[in-house]
Amino acid sequence: MKNIRNFSIVAHIDHGKSTLSDRLIQATHVIMDRDFKDQILDTMDIERERGITIKSQTICLPYISKNNQTYSLNLIDTPGHVDFTYEVSRALASCEGALLLIDASQGVEAQTLANLYLALEHDLEIIPVINKIDLPSADVERVKKQIKEDLGLDPETAILTSAKEGIGIEDVLERIIDYLPPPTGDPDAPFKALIFDSHYDPFRGTIVHFRVFQGRVKPKDLIMFMSNKAVYKVEEVGIFQIDRIPQKEISAGQVGYMIAGIKTVSDTRCGDTITLKDNPCLTPTPGFKEAKPVVFSSIYPVASDGYEELATGLEKLKLNDASLIYEKDTSMALGFGFRCGFLGLLHLEVVQERLEREYDLSLILTAPSVRYNIIMNDGSTLTIDNPALYPDPTKIECTKEPFIRASIIIPDRYMGTVMKLCLDRRGINKNYQYLTSNRLEMIFELPLAEVVYDFYDKLKSVTQGYGSFDYELIDFRETDLVKVDILINGDRVDALSQLVHRDRAVERARRACEKLRDEIPRQMFKIAIQGAIGGNIIARKTVSAFRKDVTAKCYGGDITRKRKLLEKQKKGKKRMKMVGQVMIPQSAFLSVLKTDTD
Repeated sequence: MKNIRNFSIVAHIDHGKSTLSDRLIQATHVIMDRDFKDQILDTMDIERERGITIKSQTICLPYISKNNQTYSLNLIDTPGHVDFTYEVSRALASCEGALLLIDASQGVEAQTLANLYLALEHDLEIIPVINKIDLPSADVERVKKQIKEDLGLDPETAILTSAKEGIGIEDVLERIIDYLPPPTGDPDAPFKALIFDSHYDPFRGTIVHFRVFQGRVKPKDLIMFMSNKAVYKVEEVGIFQIDRIPQKEISAGQVGYMIAGIKTVSDTRCGDTITLKDNPCLTPTPGFKEAKPVVFSSIYPVASDGYEELATGLEKLKLNDASLIYEKDTSMALGFGFRCGFLGLLHLEVVQERLEREYDLSLILTAPSVRYNIIMNDGSTLTIDNPALYPDPTKIECTKEPFIRASIIIPDRYMGTVMKLCLDRRGINKNYQYLTSNRLEMIFELPLAEVVYDFYDKLKSVTQGYGSFDYELIDFRETDLVKVDILINGDRVDALSQLVHRDRAVERARRACEKLRDEIPRQMFKIAIQGAIGGNIIARKTVSAFRKDVTAKCYGGDITRKRKLLEKQKKGKKRMKMVGQVMIPQSAFLSVLKTDTD
């Protein structure tokens, strides 16, 4: 065990985490150069295109140090985006130390601070690494000052690297061996391991990624998951070296995988504890909690006969992404679909793209909403995330919406514009502090509903890309919530309904009506597009009718002949409006979503 090191790399988005992982893998010769490709741990196309890590990966790096000792270094890679913080925390719980990666030109950002606090909560040893020192804009002295003042770490221990150029990689490996402690745990105690990830293999079932804290496990053992008491027989255990390498057993301190014929990934929850059925451990590893979705949206197939394919696609995706939840839903306008819960807006986008690419589906998503608590007059509490379930307003005593604490780090010259952006979103300014002479951390409490749409994009725009943002849910607070319905030709379209704050209702309804007017094709009669709260119309736009010139054949004669024809046309249009149905194109539903991201 003294020759094992378990570590993670944590950083803000785009500080070079995947590139550093690539260089460590090359330096330890886990993979031959001809088989190597950039971002080798990012296995999905969408990860490569966006340059982000979505699923954490694990790899065991064999390394011979300068004193000729052979070490086994277990790198547990983590996602960088705020939506996947829970997965990061479970990965850190499996480690004894972490490399805190900081961009030499960008410096310390919001996610850097958040990940440092996460690592300190797990009592990890932190090694600061300053990356991208080869850039012309790199300012190492400024970053060292930030490491001392913002993070409270010793800047002299920071390693200078350029993952792109391969500078300082040997120093990183030696520092991991010298500075990080080896794992502890009794190999002869009852078996106890933490699940920090899982993925689905169509031939072998669920493959569990786990870290052993005590005891050992080998094929043919009967294991039990402590959260749901599910029992399985182990078929294979092993370690990750890009490919899976089977082993005779995995014992205390090691990180590896397990195959046990598990067909339902919902059994393998991230953060759960595995033990042996016949000789269980007494207590589970601390910190297990269900990943709670915060953003909700309904997904429908574009063609109604695509429902079965969508159901199959979601079921398979759930096996790879245990934090996705969904249930059946139906809409008058869009037919059958599913109501889904997501960890955040990026998670929603990723799920949508994966469904469209991996399962070849064409989808429509309704406007994202958050979960509200509604207290009724009789004292009961109703929790809703779908506007269709909003109860009769006369029976509601009050409504509560989720609030977040947002930490925003910006250069101080953008303080005014960021303050205005947050206050426009009903934010409450709690405090701000200077991290350095010209960098500022602002703490705001904001309604989650105002953040899930386009807050992150707007923040990047007003700070010219320099602003960084991190948040955590804090509580539910009373709010003045109303349901805005969209009526087309007097008919309510349930898929376009939205739950919004009363102050925003008129603006949101107007924008939706304007977008629909541009998308809905003209008919032979006028089409009224209205936004309403209950029976009260708050916005209206009209799609004008095609006009047929019925008086063209009247040349000369009395004016009454023309008037008679126009009256006849007017009556016909009125009758047509009563019986005519307006077909809403799919692009109209998508356009209403885009009103919030323009």
